[in-house]
Amino acid sequence: MNTDSSPETPTPDLEHYRVTGYSPGGNAVSRILWYYVNALIFNSALFPIYGLKRALLRWFGAQIGKGVVIKPDVNIKYPWRLKVGDFSWIGEGVHIDNLANVAIGANACLSQDAYLLTGNHDYSSTKFTLITGEIVLEDGAWVGARSIVCPGRTMRRNAILTAGSVLTRDAEANGIYAGNPAVLVRQRSIRPLG
Repeated sequence: MNTDSSPETPTPDLEHYRVTGYSPGGNAVSRILWYYVNALIFNSALFPIYGLKRALLRWFGAQIGKGVVIKPDVNIKYPWRLKVGDFSWIGEGVHIDNLANVAIGANACLSQDAYLLTGNHDYSSTKFTLITGEIVLEDGAWVGARSIVCPGRTMRRNAILTAGSVLTRDAEANGIYAGNPAVLVRQRSIRPLG
């Protein structure tokens, strides 16, 4: 709520908001079909079959690697803007709001209720202009439960965003990030198998 009552301070004019310079991709038919497939199969707790989910995503234009695990209650805005590498995991309640491209590397993990957010609005504009930015999660990246990756961010190889954190800057390789906004707290060390 704006408490500044001075007439010099404009407010956003949402009545006249228009999306310009942006296209969701796909065509009208694929967007409508995907809406129902997403609601009935992906964003449902009643459909745990990973192989069919991978096949459907590929059919809608996603690039999905082998062995990708997609848990129930996952919401994917536009599959044709999604790429997921081999053996990555997408946990329960994950929301991939991919108005822009999202690339997830191999052996990456999105834990429960993680949110990949590729779109936002320019709060300094009365037109409330849509701003989008691609998200890249490199191989081995881990987005913790209930954390948010903001538009235009990259998590380098093996980076971690801890539970409940908000990533507003790029995460360096092997960095562990925590907080809101997330900051580097230490380096990740991975023991070899054996």
